[in-house]
Parts: sequence; structure tokens; C-alpha cells
Amino acid sequence: MSLEIAASAPVTTIATIGVHEGQTVTLRGWLYNLRASGKLLFPIFRDGSGTIQGIVPKAAVPEALFESLKNLTLESSVIVTGKVRADARAPSGFELDVVDLEVVQRVDDAHPFPITLKEHGVDFLMEHRHLWIRTPRQSAILRVRATIMRAAAEYFDTNGFTRTDPPILTPAACEGTSELFEMDYFDEKAYLTQSGQLYIESTALALGKVYSFGPTFRAEKSKTRRHLTEFWMIEPEVAFCGLDELMELAENFIAHIVQSVLKQHRGDLKVIGRDVTKLETIQAPFPKISYDEAHRMLEEAFSKGLIESKHTYGDDFGSPDETYLSNQFNRPVMVHRYPAAVKAFYMEPDAADPTKALCVDVLAPEGYGEIIGGSQRVDSYDLLRQRILDHNLPLAAFEWYLDLRRYGSVPHSGFGMGIERAVAWICGLDHVRETIPFARTLNRIYP
Repeated sequence: MSLEIAASAPVTTIATIGVHEGQTVTLRGWLYNLRASGKLLFPIFRDGSGTIQGIVPKAAVPEALFESLKNLTLESSVIVTGKVRADARAPSGFELDVVDLEVVQRVDDAHPFPITLKEHGVDFLMEHRHLWIRTPRQSAILRVRATIMRAAAEYFDTNGFTRTDPPILTPAACEGTSELFEMDYFDEKAYLTQSGQLYIESTALALGKVYSFGPTFRAEKSKTRRHLTEFWMIEPEVAFCGLDELMELAENFIAHIVQSVLKQHRGDLKVIGRDVTKLETIQAPFPKISYDEAHRMLEEAFSKGLIESKHTYGDDFGSPDETYLSNQFNRPVMVHRYPAAVKAFYMEPDAADPTKALCVDVLAPEGYGEIIGGSQRVDSYDLLRQRILDHNLPLAAFEWYLDLRRYGSVPHSGFGMGIERAVAWICGLDHVRETIPFARTLNRIYP
């Protein structure tokens, strides 16, 4: 490699290469693809921030460089130097006139990179997930995911919330143990957490406004496109907060995340194939309907033959129900006041109708289902104790939780948002397995 060129060429990234138009720069990355046309080579390089096409005329570079690049294998790591040139036809808006190249590690011809531009089956791609994430679309999804996580925390950090992360190992469950991973904890039973909610209720009564952010686990024997057994959840909890204030918090929170992604990742969304016009409408306030109103909408849709299954009043909504309801709006719809019988023991009943819970599910448009579930919490000691007994939960395991109602109980509310569901919706993905670097599903724990 020419030390003179390397010394004078600033190292940059593909994402920021536009600020160096007309200059000679150095990129450090990998060969993603290579196309030849006579005495011209068109290598495509990636560096984790994006991809860019290089132009290499045989007459313009040393023969050794041309031959080295011509025979270079995909995913070989390289340090490439070239002049940045604007080109409106290029996906990134720029191309690189290559003048020098150093091969850091050449992929062996005997063991070529297994993922090619041809179609591969899902099982093959998941088996090679550690390599699949290098492809432009998967890398773009992970960059968007990172911004969603950052924007989610940023919203609470800048609105007076304190982050208080709960334990991952718990002695009891929020909603029973049927969907929990049980483990031995020094001869006692423990469970991988399904939610940090109960713990951050206690920190909310200490600090006012709090949130937690971390991995959660559900042992659901589900094979749908919406479920993972390990996922990330962000959960705020607010003291002196009712359901109406909680719904306002949720809609402003979601709008902030979507707008942050649009501001920073239009290029990535284009690579993913997302129609951003559907995201540009995501502004608060969101439409709000009661469970009863949603049920009537489903009844009418069934009577007109718009949906195949009839919804039974009193049941929770299934995926087809949620899909139909959300498709009636161009923004997330907030469905509130579900029957208390189908909701968790800790949800406060509606004073106007105790058969209903003061809860809300936020359904994403385009059939992506519930992305937020939340409620006002029971603040009466006697009612909460009775609810624990009614749900056949071990009272001794919840004594600490009951203490929160013994000592200065107040109305308080919170919600949880699964990051992967939000990523699937915002990116327009068909399956949640692409939303996380390494998905854990019912039948997959490798790699």
C-alpha cells in the first residue's frame, strides 16, 4: 500500500463520506460484491455504516492492484483509498474512484462466504445468522434498532424519569408461572423475569417517575411471527398517574421514537424497503377506542364478511382481531378498558364499571399488533391481596409487593413496550426474528 496516499487520506466512514466530496479518503471494511465489465471493475464495499460502489478502470491503476481486486473473494477485509465523487445514480449518492487497496485478510477460495446474492431459505440464514447480519438489509435493521433503543431511553431521560433496572432472577411471576423459565437457585425456585413491572412500582413510589430497560423472557410455545422467547422491554412507571395520563405518555413516547428514526435513518429504511410515508403520519394524539367499541367494530366486520372469525365478547383480542382493528387507522390505535377477567391481577378496576380494567393496549398499524400494554395499578391493599389469592398466586412471594400498598399507597400507572415488536413495525418486517442480532425462538438457540 502506498504510505504517501494513506498518510494524506483521512479515514472516514461510508455514512459520512459525503462531507469529503472531491477528496481522497480511506475506508476500512469488507468487499461485499464485485462486478466486472471488460476493463472496469465495480467493487462494492461495506464498513458497517453502509455500502458504496468503487470504480476501478484498468488503465488508471497499477496492474497488480487491478488483478488483486479482480480476484478478491467476497467478505475479504480491506483498507481502500479513493476519491469521493458524487453520482446521483448511486444508492448512497456517491461513488469511490479507487486508487489503492490493502487486503487485510483474504477469504480462502476453498471456503467461500456462504451467503450469496441468490435466495437462501430461512433455516439456512438463521443457521448462519452470525454472517447474515453483515448483509446490507440486516445491518440497516440493526442500526434502526439501535436508534429505537436510544430514542426510547432518551425520551424518559429528558422527561424527568430515573432509570432503575430490576433483577433478571425473580422469586415469583407477574402473571403466573406458566410462561416462565424456571431454574434452581441454590435449592430454591427462581424464574427468568417476564417483566420488571413489580419492582419498578416500588422505585416509582421512591422516585416518582422511573423506567427500566433490559432483557425479558417468556416461555411461550408460540411459533407466530410476533413472538420471541428472549426480548428487550422498556417499562416506565409513574406515581400519581391515572390511565388518561398514561395514554398521553405512551403516544408521545411512540411519536418521539418514530420521528427519531425518520430523522436519522431514511437511507436505511430505503435499503430495508420500508414505505416511509406510512411512518410520517405517526404524530400524537392517537385514536382511542374502548374495548366495547372495538368489539362492535369486529361484530360489524364479521357481519359484512370482512373477517372470518367472530369475536366473543369478554375474550381478549387475537392476532386477526388486532390486525383488523389497527388497519382501520393510519396511526397506532389505543384500545382501553378491557374486561378485568382477561387481564392481570394488578390492574385497577374502573370505578364507573368494576368489570372493566383501567388498562390500554396500543396496536400498531399495518397489522403489527400490540406494541404497548399498560394499566393503572391496584392501589388498595385489601383488593390487591384478594386478587393475588383469586389468581392462585403464592401470597408469601408477594408480601414485599403488598408493602407498597401498606405504606403510602397512591394511584400509579405504567406500561411496557417490547423493542422487537417496535422494530418490526417501524422497519416493516415480516417476522420478528430479524429485529434482534440473535433471535431466541421456540426451536432455535444456535448460534
